[in-house]
Amino acid sequence: MASAVIQAFLQPPNVDGAGRLTLDTLNVKYRSLHDVEQQPDLEGTVDQARQQSEELKAKVLQLSQSQAEVDALIRKSRADAHEALQTAQELSLLRHSLADELSHLSQQLVSSMGEGGSAPTLLEDLETLHRNLKELESVKGYVQVVEHALNLSELAVEQVRSSRPLSSVSQYEALQEFVHLVRAKCTRVEEVASHQKLHILDFLESVRQRTWSDMKSALSSMLIAATEKFNWPTPVEYASVSSEDRRTFENAFLNLLKLQTIGNKLHAMQENESESNMFPIQALVRPIALRFKYHFDGTRQTNRLDKPEWYFTHILNVSHEHRPFMERVVQGLLARTEYKHIDAWREFTLCLLPLPSRKLKKTIPTLLSHPPILAHTIYQALAFDSALKEEGFDIAGTITDTASEPAKHEQKPKWEGLSEVILGHKEWFEAWMEAERKFAMDQYMEIISAADAWQIADDIPNDSDGTTLDHELRTTNSARRVKALIEQVTDRYSPLPQFGQRTKFLIAVQLPLLESYHSRISSSLDAFETLSSTFMRAVPGALGTVTGDGSGRSNDPKRLTSGVEGIQRLCKAFISARYIAAAMENWGEDLFFLELWAEINHKASLRSRAQAAQSLPDPKSHENEAIEGTIFEELITQYSDLAARAEEMVVQSICSEVETSLRQHFISGGPTQATPHVNPEDDIALPQTLLGPIASLSSQLSFLYSTLPDTTATSLYRKVASRLASHIMQREILYRGRGRISPQEGRNITAESELWAETCRIAMGRGERTRTEAPWRQLLQASRLLGLDGVMWQKAVDTTLGVSSDHDWEEVMLELVGYSELPREEVSQILRTRTDCER
Repeated sequence: MASAVIQAFLQPPNVDGAGRLTLDTLNVKYRSLHDVEQQPDLEGTVDQARQQSEELKAKVLQLSQSQAEVDALIRKSRADAHEALQTAQELSLLRHSLADELSHLSQQLVSSMGEGGSAPTLLEDLETLHRNLKELESVKGYVQVVEHALNLSELAVEQVRSSRPLSSVSQYEALQEFVHLVRAKCTRVEEVASHQKLHILDFLESVRQRTWSDMKSALSSMLIAATEKFNWPTPVEYASVSSEDRRTFENAFLNLLKLQTIGNKLHAMQENESESNMFPIQALVRPIALRFKYHFDGTRQTNRLDKPEWYFTHILNVSHEHRPFMERVVQGLLARTEYKHIDAWREFTLCLLPLPSRKLKKTIPTLLSHPPILAHTIYQALAFDSALKEEGFDIAGTITDTASEPAKHEQKPKWEGLSEVILGHKEWFEAWMEAERKFAMDQYMEIISAADAWQIADDIPNDSDGTTLDHELRTTNSARRVKALIEQVTDRYSPLPQFGQRTKFLIAVQLPLLESYHSRISSSLDAFETLSSTFMRAVPGALGTVTGDGSGRSNDPKRLTSGVEGIQRLCKAFISARYIAAAMENWGEDLFFLELWAEINHKASLRSRAQAAQSLPDPKSHENEAIEGTIFEELITQYSDLAARAEEMVVQSICSEVETSLRQHFISGGPTQATPHVNPEDDIALPQTLLGPIASLSSQLSFLYSTLPDTTATSLYRKVASRLASHIMQREILYRGRGRISPQEGRNITAESELWAETCRIAMGRGERTRTEAPWRQLLQASRLLGLDGVMWQKAVDTTLGVSSDHDWEEVMLELVGYSELPREEVSQILRTRTDCER
């Protein structure tokens, strides 16, 4: 039922409405009186209405009662509803609390290994606690293991300190055995759980090693305390030490030796435990190390980076001062033990070497930016190594030598030297080599850029051993200085201990200097050729740009390549190349370079480097092949070719200039300009056009003989004279044709030829006519034949053009002209050039 209907039923009765409704009903039913009259039961109707009214009253009363009941029921319902609402709210709260508790309980059922970071369950908490308990038990075991190891360590050190003399190291042996036992058990655990690594093994091993070090330090302290009685580390006068102090020292020394013997047995199976030094000698070095640190590692004035020789000298002095003590006293103590084969002084010196070695490793990184100090340090290190070797130091007879037994067919290791600390470091070695290369190149540039670089020295240079080079060959200042620079570079890297280092230095520093100087001389010859060509332009940096006075200026380009000044430039190039080539020949025979070249041929790594260098000859690839040549063979060939080129240019220059001067002489008539009537006793007048060529040849030959060795100048003279003689004979005689030369012209040609030979003899400064005339013999023979008269002329014609034998003909030639250099056919051609030859 709707609430509106219920509200309608609850309203009180509407009397007025009921009356109106009744009236409306009567009006509808009884519209007129007639309608009333026709209703026979009106009274019944009224009674019925009255009855209904009574019923209605009764119903109203009933309604009132019902209303009261309804109100009571509503009040009760409201109370019940309110109570139910409160109950519902309480139940809702209870439901929410139950839901929260359910959620909490459900979360407690989720594992801690699940997603969302849930808290572990109670079961998991129990399991975690159980595991923690096991871990704590394991930790307890670990702690007990560590405690036991530490206790054994303390007992081992205390046993060594209290044992005099040393009789046993049982506590250390127990510690070592305990470590081995733990390692064995842990190894099985690691095999089961391969992904786990037990760090307790490393800890126990460190405890064992530290224990051994502490035991050694304890005995070393006793030995140092004993040495303080006789003021160690000052030089010891052992004879003046009291017997008690000696006995204390010797016992402490022998205790340390015994400890080392025990250690060798206990650590025989452990390679990393091998001792590199004698324990007592190592202890004796400790006070020396403190002094070294005080002087050379602190802020004192003795600690200077630019004075590495100070600490090197200090180590050398210490080694030298204590050598008698080591050889007499310490060596005697070693002789009473199993270490009698150990050389005490060498072992002592070997223990000193880590002091400068650590100093070098510390200081070299700071010296890389100071190349001069770096180079000085390396040279001092090399000198230190050399001084020690001269003293007789070697690792033979030391613990290091006996500990490293070489394999079969292998040589024992040698001491590489303290310099290997630097040279063995690739970056440090390359930094030093680059600094040396730059320094050498700077010096080279200063040499070739000097004002007197290309002046010919007045004196004859001597080799380092006092012998002259290339038979008294004068040279230029630059060649002499370059040679000295190359030898200086050799002196710098010759002490290097390894052939690989020497090869790098040779290729990177020394060869570029020789290559640069070769290029410089070659460019000067190129410049000379350019200047002597039609281009007439200068090449910067060439010899041709320097005038004879050294000013470097010339207004006439032709002057630079003509006359004495021209061949002077060529001679400078020639003697420079020849001098360096001769120097390299001497260097190649030096023992240092012979050994280096032999090592390059025998080692594949060095051969590959040599093959990459174009200035080195190809090394032999097989060890059984004989080594030929020297290390400078390729450069000697290049310089020799350069000298030959300059020599050929000298010949070409002299001949070209003389031939050019003779051109006017040949054009103007040559010998026909001479005086026509000449008596044999009188000198024949020569044309003016011939004086220039003769003077030019004379001056240039004189310069050659005053500058070059006699053998070289003579060789050049023969080439020049042979070419000029051939040229003159071709132009003056053979090219004339048949019947073109008169007897008078023939005598003039003879005089000119004799003059050429005589001029050369005077220019050479020699009185030996035979050697001077050798290149001119064919020209002299031809000219003398043309100058014959009378019976002698006729005899030459009859014998040559007749039917006489060749033997008779040669005898006639020797009789008439003194030579028989030309073939008979050519002599016939020459005779027919005379106008009076009728055959």
